[in-house]
Amino acid sequence: RVLVKMGNLHREWVRSVATKRGLNADAVDSAGGELFTSGSYRLGVHEPGADIDTIAVAPNICTRDDFFGSGYISPNKIEGDDDEAPERDPDSLAERIRRHPDVTNFVPVENAAVPILTFDWEGINIDLLFAQLNSPSVSSNFDVDDDMVLSGVDSATEKSLNGPRVTNLIAALVSGTEQRYQTFLTVVRLVRKWAKSRGLYSNKMGYWGGVNINMAVALVLQLYPNACPASLLRKFFLVFKSWRWPNPVMLTKPHDAELGLPVWNSHQAATMRQVAPMITPAYPAMNSTLSVSRQTLQILHEEFCRGHIIVDKLYKDFQRGDVLDEEEVESGEIWKELFEPSDFFIGYPHYLSVCVVGPTQQDAQSWAGFVESRLRKLVSDMLGRSLPLSKIQLWPKKFDACVADRTALLTHAQRANSITYFIGFRVDTLRMRGDQLDVERQLTNFRNYELSRFHPLVPGMDILPRSFGVKELPKVCFEDIYDGGKVAAMKRRRRLIEADPKRQEAKNKKKLAKLKKKMEAMQRKKQEAESASAKLEEDETADVGVKEGAEEEDILESRKRKREEKGAMAQEGPVKGEEEEEEAALLESALDAIEGAGVLQHKTREEAEIDRQKLLAGELLGDGEDEADGGDAIKNEKPVRKLTREEREAEILRRSGLVIVSDDEATVIGGNRILPWRHGYKQAMAVVKKEEPSDSNNEDVKPSKKPKASIRVRTTIKFKTKFDVVELDASGCVIDKGDDDFMPSLKWIGRKGGFEFKLSDRGLGYYRTGKKVVVPSNVAYS
Repeated sequence: RVLVKMGNLHREWVRSVATKRGLNADAVDSAGGELFTSGSYRLGVHEPGADIDTIAVAPNICTRDDFFGSGYISPNKIEGDDDEAPERDPDSLAERIRRHPDVTNFVPVENAAVPILTFDWEGINIDLLFAQLNSPSVSSNFDVDDDMVLSGVDSATEKSLNGPRVTNLIAALVSGTEQRYQTFLTVVRLVRKWAKSRGLYSNKMGYWGGVNINMAVALVLQLYPNACPASLLRKFFLVFKSWRWPNPVMLTKPHDAELGLPVWNSHQAATMRQVAPMITPAYPAMNSTLSVSRQTLQILHEEFCRGHIIVDKLYKDFQRGDVLDEEEVESGEIWKELFEPSDFFIGYPHYLSVCVVGPTQQDAQSWAGFVESRLRKLVSDMLGRSLPLSKIQLWPKKFDACVADRTALLTHAQRANSITYFIGFRVDTLRMRGDQLDVERQLTNFRNYELSRFHPLVPGMDILPRSFGVKELPKVCFEDIYDGGKVAAMKRRRRLIEADPKRQEAKNKKKLAKLKKKMEAMQRKKQEAESASAKLEEDETADVGVKEGAEEEDILESRKRKREEKGAMAQEGPVKGEEEEEEAALLESALDAIEGAGVLQHKTREEAEIDRQKLLAGELLGDGEDEADGGDAIKNEKPVRKLTREEREAEILRRSGLVIVSDDEATVIGGNRILPWRHGYKQAMAVVKKEEPSDSNNEDVKPSKKPKASIRVRTTIKFKTKFDVVELDASGCVIDKGDDDFMPSLKWIGRKGGFEFKLSDRGLGYYRTGKKVVVPSNVAYS
């Protein structure tokens, strides 16, 4: 009924234009004018609330200005008043439709590549295109499928007429039998419903439109002509999830009718940059998915893979039998997962809202229509290419709400006449530099180079961006998608995050690493306990062995020393040396100390020998007071402290003539020595000689001319702990032995005291120097 009313109105307008041109009555009556439909309405798969794509075909006497009423100058207009909005011709078709009482939401879009009128007639959304033929009339039996109707037409008319021509040719290609055609329509309905629920149904936003879905299903039907609807739907997802883009999707081979119109060719430079071409079967062949970008193709491919997994699982369950519930099969509940709403508003960590505002409702509608046709360029060409993003998606459905910041200087009319689109994106952390993502430059370029083309640009028309986190999104985003609103959406988001295989794998790896660390700590504690017990047993055994070995060695050394002393005395006579006198004095002092302490008792021969060995080892010696102090001083002397194992071993090494340096002492051995060639050596040696004590008993004794017999003391050393052996030079510094791991290093890793980067005998590397390395600030190492 609506199309009949529109057809009558269109023919009346053509007659009025012919009359205005001054044609005779016969020419006015034969001017004609027809309406053609395309898309889903033409195929019979339209849904309630879907729009109807309509093309108004007019003769050459009707121009596009007559159709929109632009360029009209009102006779009542005052000269010099250019601030008012331009009026439209009241006799134009656009004004006739706008003034109709059943028409609402009238929005004309003149500046688009294909100018269009969008309005609601009795609640039915109509998209009306205009096509101007190169003929004086349009008869009632006009054949739109004839290629000659495109002779002499402009580009906009060519694109407008291509809609019904492509739809008729697709219907002809799939209508081999009635059953095949019904299968085609069924699968087209399913795919359209799937695309709308998943946010993939919008050609101007960069996704697939109705024509693209019709062509895709027709191609799969050509590949599998005898498949049932369910099998054909499974093949649809299988084919396009594995399609090798940018290979074009073509139902027929393109042909050239030699009318001078450009035909799509894969060898042209412009077509080689197209991402996912789908070529229309009618002449002139063109790419119907020119708006698809790499970002939107990524989203389409992910949805194709998801759909194939769901449908293929149902197919396998059906093949096994007794797996699917018969009630769910009859009611269609098994397909519920396929048509679930998209998780767009919980699938991204960051979102960007674009609020389109206008001063009045009419201006806002025309301004919003123009911005909608350019949003895909902002997302794919500007944000997607110039920012470090791993994924970006534009939600094709608009929200009749203003989510702009409260600090934005907007009037009440602007907030009332506004719509909002949302863009979700995920940042690529590997390419990201810094902590903030700046999109101001891209938005400025979008305003200057894309939105500035709109005419007329009225003050008050603007776009207001705003960034959101996933938890900061307004509640209006979740009302029509989730039953529980934002709360249910956040719960679902948590479930999806926990069910993510990558997250589960990372969580399991973290738990495994924690468990391994705990096990290593337990094993380390166990090994430490075992090593401590083993060391304790070894120390106990070593103490006994060292004590027994030391006693035996002392006995042997004492016997050897006695023999040597007897031989020397036999040769030299009864003269005693200084060492023998000191030893005799110490022995007498020790015997007096023992007698004074009251510990002298009758002992066996073995006990006396042990005490003698202890005496020679210095264990029974006191602080060494002079004999002149008398017996009272010896009686008041405190008991001698028993030496520890470390102290006994150190004393043995000192008696052997070795220098013992502890960790707490100076790191440079012999640092207090004055070398012979240094200044002040003679004075220092003179001071040392003066400080040496003089022996009063030996003042009158002249030194013997014969040399003293040298006594060599041999000591066996058994090391119980590992330590580094360093070699000192004449000044007491450590000689170069390489770097930390005793290997030369070819790369400077920073300044470090005690090392130097140089060329030595073992090659270029990092060597010890025994002193701090001072590196000038103006020297750079690479």
